[in-house]
Amino acid sequence: MKALQLAFATLLVLAVPAFAQHHEGGGGGAHPSIPKSGPRPTVTPHPVEQNRNYSDKAGHPNVPHVDGKTWVGHDTGRDDARYHVDHPFEHGRFMGGFGRGHVWRLGGGGPNRFWFNNWYWSVAAADLAFCDGWLWDSDDIVIYEDPDHPGFYLAYNVRLGTYAHVEYLGA
Repeated sequence: MKALQLAFATLLVLAVPAFAQHHEGGGGGAHPSIPKSGPRPTVTPHPVEQNRNYSDKAGHPNVPHVDGKTWVGHDTGRDDARYHVDHPFEHGRFMGGFGRGHVWRLGGGGPNRFWFNNWYWSVAAADLAFCDGWLWDSDDIVIYEDPDHPGFYLAYNVRLGTYAHVEYLGA
């Protein structure tokens, strides 16, 4: 019986740091508006438009956003030169956790270099204007893998319901 208690206590001690890392300041992903999954790969690419309107319905923002399960604006496909990286994942791959169960609190910086949990990121040049209202020292974000643009991830802003393409700069 003592061996079972000791094993259970050891398991609890080892599990606590894993849970703490995944939910840094973000409440563990309980927010209902956080998408369950990232976008699916684009099948029929939307043509790239210089001044595209992302407001798909009245009251929706004119920036890339998530409407239910639809990632509005993530539909230009692999050939979109704005999201081409010569050396994808040059700084390594992000392994901190993806999706709804991994909410991260921004720790500072700005769109050119921001961080959370000692991981550093940069917003894609094409998406800089989409981050105008982000609070770089307090917003909660969720990271998703980008199925269409190697080298980029998608950072979903929980407060605004919007997202931007981001590149991982390492730890």
